[in-house]
Amino acid sequence: MEKKQPREFRISIMLNESEQRILDRFCQQYSVANRSRLIRETLMRAILKKMDNDQPTLFD
Repeated sequence: MEKKQPREFRISIMLNESEQRILDRFCQQYSVANRSRLIRETLMRAILKKMDNDQPTLFD
């Protein structure tokens, strides 16, 4: 099991009105209690997927 690392760095994002409504609706519909966790995990998942897809493969 990994040791928990403290989060020391803050990132701020700006949303427009429609993006905010979508996020609000999603969180309400799926009972999301922690928006920071949702955004952080979604962002990291997208980054890791992109990095994995960009890795060279043996037969490329």
